[in-house]
Amino acid sequence: MIHRIAASLALLAFAICLLEGGFGAGNSFSTTILRALIAMGGTYCVGLVVGWAAQRMVQENLRTEEEKLRKIQKSQEE
Repeated sequence: MIHRIAASLALLAFAICLLEGGFGAGNSFSTTILRALIAMGGTYCVGLVVGWAAQRMVQENLRTEEEKLRKIQKSQEE
């Protein structure tokens, strides 16, 4: 999950930089590609952190729900 989020964000940043840097600013091909690759690398690192935080949040919510279900099951058994 972590790497999927990071890769998705990185590819999105790459595409946006290609569109904005190429069509919007009128930069040369090499400048556009270089900047897009740098943005993709930086966004991948940020995406790793975001993905890690998202995974921790999901795990914590699942753990909380499991505890609630166990309490409900214990109260129904008694």
